Amino acid sequence: MFSKVTFLPFFARRFLGYIYFDYFRPINQMIKAKNIFKSYDNLAVLKGVNLEIQKGEIISIVGASGAGKTTLLQIIGTLDKADKGELFIKNTSVEKLNSKALAKFRNENIGFVFQFHQLLPEFTAIENVCIPAFIGGKSKTEAEKEAHKLLDFLGLSNRANHKPAELSGGEQQRVAVARALINNPAVVFADEPSGNLDSANAKELHELFFKLRDELQQTFVIVTHNEELANMADRKLTISDGIIIN
Repeated sequence: MFSKVTFLPFFARRFLGYIYFDYFRPINQMIKAKNIFKSYDNLAVLKGVNLEIQKGEIISIVGASGAGKTTLLQIIGTLDKADKGELFIKNTSVEKLNSKALAKFRNENIGFVFQFHQLLPEFTAIENVCIPAFIGGKSKTEAEKEAHKLLDFLGLSNRANHKPAELSGGEQQRVAVARALINNPAVVFADEPSGNLDSANAKELHELFFKLRDELQQTFVIVTHNEELANMADRKLTISDGIIIN
């Protein structure tokens, strides 16, 4: 016996199908990369990477130099485009966004922490932290209020008006973390975040990522050569010869 749905017009059944798909799509999925390829000239760097990351996960990506770790991070972080493949962040197909929409999406949903802090030397810590918020259209009052909260959370409230040259390496990197978090991003991408830190500051930074995940529900994707950090992650992914092998 046929159900009543069978007799609905085709367009109505298709509409119901879209509703069904939207309702049951994985709400905790943060990133899905499907069959990602990337080459530079004749050098194939990524050769069909598939990756899924859930909300609130801390993922480490490891591998030998030249294996494609940073290239993958730049692509799933929307800083570069794949030659082939699909990328979804928060269920948004980012490769379908035009450059203006992509820049807005990146500013609102993604934070970055690099090996070098990339702080602007002429600005104070709090001014550096506020820059992404200003780009996102927040007022000076709103941005500085949030920046003060983050600096306080990171133990830097007494360093807010210091310029980068007046901060230690660990403090500089924590300011960079605050800058990455100022717009409350859905995911933070970190490329060798402790690469320039001594062991004590590196350990402190590593523990900070987990504190942020636990207290602010951040998702972190971290490329690292640091085995201690890699092994602390919820999952450690190894990339070799352009593919994820585990």
